[in-house]
Amino acid sequence: MATCNFFAVDLGATSGRTILGSIVDGKLEQRELTRFPNQIIETGGHFFWDIYALYAEIIRGLKLVADEHIEIQSVGIDTWGVDFVMIGKDGGILRNPYCYRDPHTEGAMEEYFKLVPKEKVYEKTGIQFMNFNSLFQLATLRRNGDSALEVADKILFVPDALMYMLTGEAVCEYTILSTSQLLDPRTKRIDTELLEVIGLKEKQFGRYVNPSDKVGVLSEEVQRQTGLGAVPVVAVAGHDTGAAVAAVPARDERFAYLSCGTWSLLGIETKDAIINKESFAYNFTNEGGIDGTTRFLKNICGMWLLERCRKEWTDAPKDVNLINNESLEAEPFRCFINPDAPCFANPVSMVDAIREYCRKTGQHVPEGYKEIARCIFESLAMRYRQVLGYLKDLSPFEIEKLHVIGGGTYNRHLMQFTANSVGIPVVCGPVEGTAIGNIMLQAKAAGLVGDMFEMRKIIAASIELKTYLPQDREAWDVAYEKYLAVSNAEI
Repeated sequence: MATCNFFAVDLGATSGRTILGSIVDGKLEQRELTRFPNQIIETGGHFFWDIYALYAEIIRGLKLVADEHIEIQSVGIDTWGVDFVMIGKDGGILRNPYCYRDPHTEGAMEEYFKLVPKEKVYEKTGIQFMNFNSLFQLATLRRNGDSALEVADKILFVPDALMYMLTGEAVCEYTILSTSQLLDPRTKRIDTELLEVIGLKEKQFGRYVNPSDKVGVLSEEVQRQTGLGAVPVVAVAGHDTGAAVAAVPARDERFAYLSCGTWSLLGIETKDAIINKESFAYNFTNEGGIDGTTRFLKNICGMWLLERCRKEWTDAPKDVNLINNESLEAEPFRCFINPDAPCFANPVSMVDAIREYCRKTGQHVPEGYKEIARCIFESLAMRYRQVLGYLKDLSPFEIEKLHVIGGGTYNRHLMQFTANSVGIPVVCGPVEGTAIGNIMLQAKAAGLVGDMFEMRKIIAASIELKTYLPQDREAWDVAYEKYLAVSNAEI
C-alpha cells in the first residue's frame, strides 16, 4: 500500500494540535505538527472561545504541510462538544461562541422543563442532563433576547464552523450534533419540537453529514493563504470522544470501552439507542458513533480525584508513577468511596473530603498519600464494576472485554485492579485515541478501509496493546460487597 497522508486537527477545551497521519504499508504513523493553547476569553460578563485564533492555528499547520511539500489526502477536525457558532445571512460569523463554562445557563434546565417536561426530553433524545447542553444554551440565549441569535441564519457546532471557515460549506455532523440534546437518535435528525418551543427551525442548522463524508474542498482563499490546492475536507467524528472511541481496536461488537483520564466514560457501542426507564434512572446517555452506531455510556469521575489530592500532598513524590507504585504498600480493601458522590465534585480539600466520607460511613480513615491513593484506585475499579453491571443489564449483547483508552492506561495498577474487579480481560491502548480516530476516519473516506472493523484492524497492528487478566477474584468479590454497602451513602 502506498503512503497516504492525512491532516488531523484535534481541539480540546484547554489546548489543540495538528497532526500528520500517514498510512504506510498498512500501518498508521503520526507526527505532531503544532501544539497551541485554546484560551477562554472573559469579557462583558461572559466566557467565549476564540474561533478566529483556532482557525489561524489550523492555517498555520496547513502552511507547514505546504512548506514541507507534503501531499495530503484530506483535512479532518474534531473538538469538544455542545458549543456552537452563529452565522449571519451574509455568511459572516456574528460573534465568538459562548463557552460551555459560562454561568448564564445556571438554572436553564428547570426553565426549559416548563416548556417540555424532563421525562419527555429524555425520551426524545436519550441524553444525560447537563445545564450546558446546546439545547439549554440556545434556550438561555432566546430567553435573554440574545441579539446574535435573533438574526442567525445558521447555527454551526464548533467543528462544523471551522470546516465552514475552510470550505464555505455549512454542515451538521452526526456525532457533534448528538452532544446537543437536540438529536433524535432513532431518526438521526434534529427533533423539531424541542427547537420550535424556543423559536428555532431545523433549517438553521447545516446539511446533515456523517463521519467520513466529504464536506467540500479548501476554499480559494485558504488555498492562497496556505499554498495548498483544493484539498478535500472530511467530516470525521467531530466530537472528540466519538473520534476516540472510533480508535478502540476491537475485533467485534462484544466489548465495553472506558475512556480513562481526568474523567472516565464507560459505555458500549450499539446499533440503536437504548432509552427506557432504567437508562433514565441510571442517567446513561446516547451519543453518536461511527458507521451510524450509538455510544451508550455513563460519565464517571476519574483521575480527577488523584490530581486534586496531589496538589495537597507535601510528602508525596512528584512523579505520579511513584505514587501509583507506593500505593501498593498500603493494606488493601480498608476503605472505599463512591467516586461520583457530590462531595467530590469540587471540594476545598479533596484529601479532607475522602477522609470525611470514610469517617461518616464507619470505615477506616485513610492516613497519608499511600492509603488515600489506594483507596482512590480500588474505589474507581469498584465503580467501573458497578456501572459495567448496569451496562450488562441493558446491553443487547454479551460484553466479553473492556477496552481502555486514554492516559489512565499508564497506571498499570489501576488497570490490573479494574480487571480484578470487573472479571473480564482489560485491553489497554491507544493512549492518544482521538487523533487516531480522526486520521482513520479520513482513511475510510479515502477508500483505504471499508468499515470500522477494518479501520480498527490497522489501529491494532500499529500500536502496542497491553492486556490485564482478572486475578484474586474471590477477594475482590468480597470487597465489592463492602463497596456497595457504602457507595450509596449521602455525605
